[in-house]
Amino acid sequence: MRVPTRLRAAFVTAAASATITSAAVVGAAITAAPASASTSAATRATGASHAVFVQTGNTAGNRIVAYRRASGGTLAPAGSYATGGRGGILAGSVVDHTASQGSLTYDSRHSLLFAVNAGSNTISVFAVSGDQLALREVLGSGGTFPVSVAVSGDTAYVLNALDGGSVQGYRVSGGSVAELSGSSRKLHLDPTATPQFTHTPGQVAFTPDGSQLIVTTKANGNDIDVFGVGAGGYLSTKPAVNTEPGAVPFAVTFDTSGHLVVANAGPNSVSTFAVQGNGTLSQLDTVATGQMATCWVAPAGAFLFASNAGSASESGLTSDGGQLTLIGATPTDAGTVDASAAAGGRFLYVQAGGAGKVDEFRVGGNGGLTKAGAVTVPGAAGGEGIVAF
Repeated sequence: MRVPTRLRAAFVTAAASATITSAAVVGAAITAAPASASTSAATRATGASHAVFVQTGNTAGNRIVAYRRASGGTLAPAGSYATGGRGGILAGSVVDHTASQGSLTYDSRHSLLFAVNAGSNTISVFAVSGDQLALREVLGSGGTFPVSVAVSGDTAYVLNALDGGSVQGYRVSGGSVAELSGSSRKLHLDPTATPQFTHTPGQVAFTPDGSQLIVTTKANGNDIDVFGVGAGGYLSTKPAVNTEPGAVPFAVTFDTSGHLVVANAGPNSVSTFAVQGNGTLSQLDTVATGQMATCWVAPAGAFLFASNAGSASESGLTSDGGQLTLIGATPTDAGTVDASAAAGGRFLYVQAGGAGKVDEFRVGGNGGLTKAGAVTVPGAAGGEGIVAF
């Protein structure tokens, strides 16, 4: 299936090209200590606070860079931590090397941070205390090129993007994570479809109640797959496949009413859906952003913000019972990708993959964004993955 020419152009012109580095497989269970990690932080694991964590995705060695959030929303460096793995680059990508959302995910129940090492086929698990991290373990992803992680309760799932795509489950117990035997599910996507960055799955996410697991396939089917989650965290054998012709469903989140919100890279729009118990989706509304390469979407209090890589902008929206209203667009630095909100939605932090920056915004009462500053994350050009508190 072909991607609209305007979408491909938007991605290609978003920033300068990056060099593709070959991936390598790391062992399924590795433990290591990151630079500047605190042993006491590993034992305390008191949870994230006043912090922003950013993944570099660097192919020479992936790192999580920590920032301390000031009361006004500006960021100051607080540490840099090696993941024990390497980043990877999907063919055709420019500012979004994993072309995904959720590559860095926080588990508030267990005070753990999950990071993907796409170039090493592994995931890294960190204990979190305030703005400090301590590497607990590095585990095999159960597939090739992991790009996204979702956690609900004591269950985590990792989305692998290559070789037709797959999801792999894990059991989370205290501060320990272990592979859930027999939980892998193949997505059966076309492994030869090109370019990779638009024809690989974009995100894995649990519904708010944890009863269903959602996977977006982007242009490799234009589907939103919904698995049922059963006892012990095991998935249904096959998902309910919801086809959205030409939509290129990329990233998802949920509004305050629990409706599924999807960023559609094909028509550059945001859509809302009701998720039925059998996994089928009922569309509620869709709104065009008027921007280019609308691929990511993040909640911030009562608002939603969609990132537009080709336009270097954030589109603000509201969702009232699934009915969307477009607020407007705010410029960012080049290559707008993933975003995360902090302090109950008062601040929004946006990754700009062109130069590896994070833009700092204050969110107004009407959903307008005011820029507070920006930081350049060392070695993070093209990287994705950000969580804020």
